[in-house]
Amino acid sequence: MTDNDERPTRTRVTLTDISSRAWEHPADRGALVALRQLKGFDFVLRKMSGLINERAFRLQFLGSAIRVDERQFPKIHRLFTEAASTLDIRELPELYVTNFPMWNAMTIGMDKPFIVLNSALVKGLDDEELRFVLGHELGHAQSGHALYQSLLFWLMRLTGALNWMPIGALGLRAIIAALHEWARKAELSGDRAGLLAVQDPAAALRVQMKLASGGQLEELDTTAFLAQGTEYESAGDLRDSVLKLLLLEAASHPLAVVRAHELRRWVDEGEYTAIVSGTYPKRQEDGDASMSQEARNAAKSYSDSFARSQDPLAKLLRDMGDGLGGVKDWVSSKIR
Repeated sequence: MTDNDERPTRTRVTLTDISSRAWEHPADRGALVALRQLKGFDFVLRKMSGLINERAFRLQFLGSAIRVDERQFPKIHRLFTEAASTLDIRELPELYVTNFPMWNAMTIGMDKPFIVLNSALVKGLDDEELRFVLGHELGHAQSGHALYQSLLFWLMRLTGALNWMPIGALGLRAIIAALHEWARKAELSGDRAGLLAVQDPAAALRVQMKLASGGQLEELDTTAFLAQGTEYESAGDLRDSVLKLLLLEAASHPLAVVRAHELRRWVDEGEYTAIVSGTYPKRQEDGDASMSQEARNAAKSYSDSFARSQDPLAKLLRDMGDGLGGVKDWVSSKIR
């Protein structure tokens, strides 16, 4: 009997008419709301990039991978339809399983996104963990991340052409770095969608532990793994802070221990519980979403993250700010 067989069947709440804004990280959601309100932006982006040939990608997987349905990988198909039902997604994207040894899954396409699971991931995860991954990818599809990430890929393609222009290349590098930061926040959004699909924080945490270890869950300890996230955020000196910034500059995904840490924080702060209890934005309200309010929410998210960060560089900057504030108060008192 497998570990998955021993786990009791969970009752999940169907999140009727839930908007993707419910699971989008504030920094991700602010960018998406702004882009969605730029009329014709998606059309212009498609014409500008020419990078993603969606039909060619689909044909490649249609010819070389297994399309999941009621007859092929029926268990995965059941988990997929159940995850979509929980998130109230009524039109299922195509789902493929491809033979590849790396643990990964991806959502591809702009007009009609489809999802690809690598075979190593399928072999290494139990049913609930797969449900989390499928919910994660469905979250990407619903949020439209594939379309907006193509802007990042297109700009990266331009860097080679502009490297002979130092000023232009530096400006483009800054834009790309900002887009990479957004892409990392989009992954946190996907994790939240995955948790809402599985509604089991332990299963979501197991996925991150398996991704980090290559599947050696029996050798791991949950408390120790979460402690790694805390240590990563707070340990070391200013040199480590700079190294972490350099490591992340071109990374499209947050590190595994950080993803687990962020998802646990989202649960602990109560937003996850509120959503599964029925308090969440609805799709019919998406057109009324305020771009300025979402921008404020994004700024607040970064401000809160900076305020609670135990990173040495963040602490130094806070101390400098407090010191400057004290000097300002002293000067003001003397002037008065």
